[in-house]
Amino acid sequence: MAELDIGQHCQVEHCRQRDFLPFVCDGCSGTFCLEHRSRDSHGCPEVTVTNEQLKTDTHKSFPCSFKDCTERELVAVICPYCEKNFCLRHRHQSDHECEKLEIPKPRMAATQKLVKDIIDSKTGETSKRRKGAKNSATAAKVALMKLKMHADGDKSLPQKLRLCHITSGEALPLDQTLETWMAKEEYPLYNGGNIILEYLNDEEQFLKNVDSYLE
Repeated sequence: MAELDIGQHCQVEHCRQRDFLPFVCDGCSGTFCLEHRSRDSHGCPEVTVTNEQLKTDTHKSFPCSFKDCTERELVAVICPYCEKNFCLRHRHQSDHECEKLEIPKPRMAATQKLVKDIIDSKTGETSKRRKGAKNSATAAKVALMKLKMHADGDKSLPQKLRLCHITSGEALPLDQTLETWMAKEEYPLYNGGNIILEYLNDEEQFLKNVDSYLE
C-alpha cells in the first residue's frame, strides 16, 4: 500500500516528525509539529533579536553634562544653544550656566551713570563753598535742574513710555488716561486685558516685534 503524501516534517533537526496539520511560525515562517510550534521550543531567531533589543533599550540613559551632577534621564534633554545633554533640573540656560547665555543689559545704564557722576561732582564742589547738609542738598538739586534744562541726550534712545496693543503692536494714543482704557469694553485693558508698556520715539507708532514680548 502506497504511503499518503499528506502533511510535512517538523524542521527541528532532532525531531523531523511528520505532522498532518503542521504549524507555520509567524516569526521565521518555518514549519513545525505540535510540540515545537512555539518560538521558544524551536529556537526561533526572531525571539533572539527581540530579546537583544529589549536588553539594549532597558539600560540606555542619558547623563547630565552639568558639573558634579550624576542624574540621568531616559530621554535626551538637549540645550538648543550649547547642544549639550542635561537632566530636567539643569535643562534651562541659567540652571546649567550655559556658555552661550546672554545677560540682558539694563536700559540707559550709561546715561544714568553719567548723571550720577555729574551730580556727585557738583555736590563735591558745592560742599567746599557752603557748609551744612541742607546747603549741599539744595546745591545738588539746582545742579540737576540746570542739567535737565540744557541736556540734549542721545537721539537714538527712546524718549517716552508708550502703551501698545499686545496683538498688533500699535501704539495707543497719549490723549487718554489709563482709567479710560480700563473702563470701555472696546479697549484692550477692559476686564483684565493685556497691553505692552515700552519706550518709543514720537514718530514710532508700532513695535517691530510683538512676538518677543509673548515668549
